[in-house]
Amino acid sequence: MTFKKFLSAIKLSLSGAEQDYTEGSIKKAVFLLAIPMILELSLESIFALVDIFFVSKLGPNAIASVGLTESVITLVYSIAIGLSVAATAVVARRVGEKNGKAAGHAGAQAILVAVALSIVVTIVGTIFAPHVLAIMGASPEVVAEGSIFTRIMFGGSIVIMLIFLINGIYRGSGNAAMAMKSLWIASAVNIILCPILIHFLGLKGAAIATVTGRTSGVLYQCYHLYKGNGIIKFNMADFGFDATVVKSLIKIAWPATLQFIIASGSWIAVTRLVAETDGTNASAGYQLAMRNVIFFILPAWGLSNAAATLVGQNLGAKKFDRAEESVNITAKYNAIFMGFVMLVFLLFSDLIIKFFTHEPEVVKYGSLALKIMGSAYIFYGLGMVMSQALNGAGDTQTPTWINFICFWLIQIPLAYLLANTLNLRSTGAFMSIPIAETILALAAWYYFRRGKWKEVKV
Repeated sequence: MTFKKFLSAIKLSLSGAEQDYTEGSIKKAVFLLAIPMILELSLESIFALVDIFFVSKLGPNAIASVGLTESVITLVYSIAIGLSVAATAVVARRVGEKNGKAAGHAGAQAILVAVALSIVVTIVGTIFAPHVLAIMGASPEVVAEGSIFTRIMFGGSIVIMLIFLINGIYRGSGNAAMAMKSLWIASAVNIILCPILIHFLGLKGAAIATVTGRTSGVLYQCYHLYKGNGIIKFNMADFGFDATVVKSLIKIAWPATLQFIIASGSWIAVTRLVAETDGTNASAGYQLAMRNVIFFILPAWGLSNAAATLVGQNLGAKKFDRAEESVNITAKYNAIFMGFVMLVFLLFSDLIIKFFTHEPEVVKYGSLALKIMGSAYIFYGLGMVMSQALNGAGDTQTPTWINFICFWLIQIPLAYLLANTLNLRSTGAFMSIPIAETILALAAWYYFRRGKWKEVKV
């Protein structure tokens, strides 16, 4: 590809122009979908680092508060991502079948489910915020300082749900550029407001900035869903409760939600274990390391989302070999990217953590965590693509079982064995992460190669 053609392809991928991803070059299809998806989640990951950069100036208690809250709020993300997986799978399948009206109706029904669930989460989270932090092993000082942050974050559950879900709808339709733009708006507002509100309001300001940013992104999404001229466009009739479609969505969504809750639960367990074994400094260092891990995982996740869209649409078009080849090409690209990141983490972990803090103990734990977790980055990339490919086909149960076995039956017991029984403390907890992720990647690859996902009906 010449440089001129390369620039033209980037321009096309960012334009939002609709493409038929069931025809033509697979490499071009991966490129056109992946570029906006990678850019979408790259800015999100940049915000995560900007957020923790300014929060870190408030001290270890603030870092721990944000980290512990984020550990629990990932349960909300899990529900949102689970619903978005279902929406992507169903919408992509209907688009592949050339049935745009049914695709839009399915998306509207997914939004109804998300709103109902977010109301419950908001009520429970805001009432029990201090208890959430205490359960996570936070010190009394962290509970006192961080409860307001936790309450505000749970109070914004509805926009967290909707921004991920609606972007899943856009990705299923193949309009990755619109998903990118909405998350860019949300992240840009976050990045602008975060230092200002933290300066005037402290830790509470970080939560307000996040919720405000998410809200702006959702408003942008909703405007284009109603007024846009793309494949997916809603009208009020689409929001009339349709039990058949909701049942179909929930059938796909509940294992996907459980899949990410399982992963989040293991993260929570490791986070609590680190806090219990080596205290606030270790917890703060681990949170800084995790933010950097997420910074590079999110772009790779964007590339994996391209595989989900391509699988769904090509299955809808009955092009099974094309769906499989799309995944293999995407996995290759992701492995190359994650291999590069792995080298960065192994060679420059100290410098990366010192960018956020110069507290010696925090740097020590953060650097160690980054090296250990980064050692299996290539496997993280492979596992993400294979899992998302299965999800995109509507086979959400297989990745859920894989997650359950690898995270709850292997990672959590292994973390406690290494940390407590073998007395490796937080180092043992860190080590359990790459071991479990490597096993997960190999298992997901095995089940993808078996090909049963081609027979799933949605």
